[in-house]
Amino acid sequence: MLRIAIRPFVRRRASPLASFRSLIVFLVTVLSAGWLLAACTPTYDWRTIMNNDNGYTVDLPAKPTTDERKIDIGGTPMDMSMQIAEADGAVFAVGTVMLPSDDPQVQRTALDFLRSGLAHNLGTAPNAHATEIPLAAGGDVPGLEMTFSGKAGPKQETRTMHARLVAKGRHVYQAAVIASKEPPPEQIEQFFGSFKLY
Repeated sequence: MLRIAIRPFVRRRASPLASFRSLIVFLVTVLSAGWLLAACTPTYDWRTIMNNDNGYTVDLPAKPTTDERKIDIGGTPMDMSMQIAEADGAVFAVGTVMLPSDDPQVQRTALDFLRSGLAHNLGTAPNAHATEIPLAAGGDVPGLEMTFSGKAGPKQETRTMHARLVAKGRHVYQAAVIASKEPPPEQIEQFFGSFKLY
């Protein structure tokens, strides 16, 4: 398995008005256009990505792209960065929100914002339950696992989404798989099973 250490993100200029909703629309757009690339890209070419800036490691099924936006959470502007990879008609993404502090209330506000944003964008309440997110050094931290199925994007096409949310220190993380058809379970497990925090 190829190991890639990702250092600083390639930053894109984004309007201060760009929001979390635009990130979901971006993921859906990538998914909608993905079939055009399917003939010339490997289906699943897993590689380990070590994101030292944001404190996580994850396996992604293709070379990732990055995006960064400003989002407003509870009246406070925050940076959200994403690493995104597409394979076999599915988008695999890890988003990281940098918090102004590690205060538990700030963490909860950001987690609630992401959870409600996902539900709003897919127009449905998730099937949600508590889960444990592993730490690279051993042990784990509590997180939330959610599954959605609803309509999204400009054409309001049916999408499924699997997501995990977790807070650690000054970061809140959102790992997600969004697809027009359910990916094979072993590919979903490869992604989520590899997602570990530093």
